[in-house]
Amino acid sequence: MESGTSKSKVKRHVGKYELGRTIGEGTFAKVRFAKNIETGEPVAIKILDKEKVLKHKLVEQIQREISTMKLIKHPNVVRIYEVMGSKTKIFIVLEFVTGGELLDKIINHGRMRESEARKYFQQLINAVDYCHSRGVYHRDLKVHHILLEPENLLLDAYGNLKISDFGLSALSQQVRGDGLLHTACGTPNYVAPEVLNDRGYDGATADLWSCGVILFVLLAGYLPFEDSNLITLYNKISAAEFTFPTWFSLEAKILLTRILDPNPMTRITVSEILKNEWFKKGYKPPVFEETYEANLDDVHAVFMDSEEHHVKEKEEKPTMMNAFELISMSKGLDLGNLFDAEQEFKRVTRFTSTCPANDIVSKIEEAARPLGFDVQKKNYKMKLENAKAGRKGNLKVATEVFQVAPSLHMVEVRKAKGDTLEFHKFYKNLSNSLKEVVWISEEAAQQQEQDA
Repeated sequence: MESGTSKSKVKRHVGKYELGRTIGEGTFAKVRFAKNIETGEPVAIKILDKEKVLKHKLVEQIQREISTMKLIKHPNVVRIYEVMGSKTKIFIVLEFVTGGELLDKIINHGRMRESEARKYFQQLINAVDYCHSRGVYHRDLKVHHILLEPENLLLDAYGNLKISDFGLSALSQQVRGDGLLHTACGTPNYVAPEVLNDRGYDGATADLWSCGVILFVLLAGYLPFEDSNLITLYNKISAAEFTFPTWFSLEAKILLTRILDPNPMTRITVSEILKNEWFKKGYKPPVFEETYEANLDDVHAVFMDSEEHHVKEKEEKPTMMNAFELISMSKGLDLGNLFDAEQEFKRVTRFTSTCPANDIVSKIEEAARPLGFDVQKKNYKMKLENAKAGRKGNLKVATEVFQVAPSLHMVEVRKAKGDTLEFHKFYKNLSNSLKEVVWISEEAAQQQEQDA
């Protein structure tokens, strides 16, 4: 008989992929870690709800955008490998990127040296330019713009930039009859003035503004436009009202002034940036296969209702986790150490418990409701949403209970949406309510008694 920690029979499978933990969540979609069973290759799978897509009349837009994304094969852009559909869901199989978010480097290590910031900015501009050339932002007068938000700028294992989630803009914005985008979306601090002012805009020039904000953050360690009052923030962005720190070089200031030009008609273009002296220092053009033909049959098959086009989806069961996974996710072996100092800027935290899974779910619900959270439960997963809007909208938290052994569970608490600092405040309150649930090793308990 197999050990209780084996996970081969309890994982959910979609086609040739074995699904793992959730690594991202939004209104229309969630992203899960997965593994190709045939090759062992790790991937990320974005899962869309077909019903929501149909309800919001987004089928054509999503088909067009996924098709466009499949044509993108660039070293600084997350690849789409394939698209699958079941009766109720759409599965988009993506390259899995392991190096975390670019801006986490700022959070953890402070502002970058100019040479390092320039390297990432060069990769960013290369990727944006390539995507624009392949029709990501403009096709048939329907404008798509790349969602250049902090959480979409990732790093691979070698420290190279990877843009993710630039497509599927149909999920967060709509196009009117004049062919221009009209819905302000994304994190306001990064969005161009013409997007916020709802006058219609060209996706290419709006993307460049976002690139400029990102370059400023890399060099300064903070945002150029920041205010707790949304109206004041919009006014600052509309007037391009910001000041340079003293350590910026003159060349960097000149370039940023041209990029953060509130008038999209006079804003610098990509071709002008490529000729800029500051930009060209140490510049290495990306090496990749320019001509790339993608098979789009799977994109068209996704929305067909016939059974022959549906991918096989095995029923979901409570996920088990083996000891190796647990150790790789834990810092050291003191599994009871939930809220240590190094968790301060993280968007996810974990703890272990010897309580039954149902009891853990009930305890989290009991702790979350008095803190003003609405609770949705499904199996051993929960979605918590704060009814009151915070600095970046309503804070959303996802939790999941994994079985490590018959009598031991690991609980993951993750920020799905909202402000990171508000998330930390929430989980500190939550931890106080869950003290009786969290398992602490005897060694750790003795240490706590000594400290007391």
